[in-house]
Amino acid sequence: MLFGESTSYPQAEQLLGMCMEAGVNFFDTAEMYPVPQRAETQGASEEYLGRWLRSGAVRREEVLLASKVAGPSGQMTWIRGGPHKVDAANIAQALDASLRRLRTDYIDLYQIHWPDRYVPMFGDSEYDPSAAFEGAVPLEEQLEALGRAVEQGKVRYVGLSNETPWGLCKALALADTPRPHTAAPPAAGAAPAPPPAALQRLPRVASLQNAYSLTCRTFDSGGLAEVCHLEGVGLLAYSPLAMGLLTGKYLAADGGPPGARLNRYRGRYAEAESRYGPRPNVVAAVAAYTALAAEVGMSPTALALRFVLSRPLVSSAVVGATSPEQLAELLQAAAGEGERLPEEVLRRIDEIHERYPNPTP
Repeated sequence: MLFGESTSYPQAEQLLGMCMEAGVNFFDTAEMYPVPQRAETQGASEEYLGRWLRSGAVRREEVLLASKVAGPSGQMTWIRGGPHKVDAANIAQALDASLRRLRTDYIDLYQIHWPDRYVPMFGDSEYDPSAAFEGAVPLEEQLEALGRAVEQGKVRYVGLSNETPWGLCKALALADTPRPHTAAPPAAGAAPAPPPAALQRLPRVASLQNAYSLTCRTFDSGGLAEVCHLEGVGLLAYSPLAMGLLTGKYLAADGGPPGARLNRYRGRYAEAESRYGPRPNVVAAVAAYTALAAEVGMSPTALALRFVLSRPLVSSAVVGATSPEQLAELLQAAAGEGERLPEEVLRRIDEIHERYPNPTP
């Protein structure tokens, strides 16, 4: 989400109003947003959403709010005092801060933005055992903290993001195993309350937010699709347009509009540039999909978004728009949501995928 960086509050208010008029009422944000992240704007996206909610433009129950607690990072030293763990204390602190910025007393879906442990992500596709480190916060502790938030009414559902098959399976197994109730740590000087006799279950992961697009189909082939299907976990597909690559705008001889995200923030977008940089296989794949869209009478945006929205395990596509024109194009492209693309188009997509497999993993 770019609210607070590329998008001012009046612009954000207009975009949110357009969404509601079109029947879009699910809004995903995070404590670290907007991106590219910097100390001066951290939390602004949540603040804009909260300001809009309090303006009376909509009733709280009319919208679904999703947010995320940031994972460990040596870059974002301004979030909760620097490189931090996603442990129980940090989850509680991050959640309360998000609730204040959003001006609400509950968040519908609260997600761990990325794992506390080492996993290959943001362009890395191979697991490197030597990169694993000791001291990662156990998923059990994280789910216990999220479970307390659910019990307190601060969170309705919990989700994971940028997660692997192992992490998702582990979280689901923990949630399916009854255990003694774990009380919240007592306040300083207070006597600990006796734990209730009843067993508890940790909260079950409702959703997984991972990258998914024509150029990133890791979800389909890496084991996550099977887990989500059999366990009833919905995929929230982020970057369905591959950070704008699949619109075709970066194929221009001059590299595309200077105001486009990858151009405007060049040098400040390390994760995006490592995944969506102009490598030969990326450029070739995008050119092939753009040509296919022209052949079948669709815009590149419509082809890319329709592909994602028609996939059986996708619950929603998480898109970003910085102008009414962009949002209108996205809404028009999504007009055929759920309608399967013609078989011939799907066959051609698979042919391109075989030629240029997963160029932006």
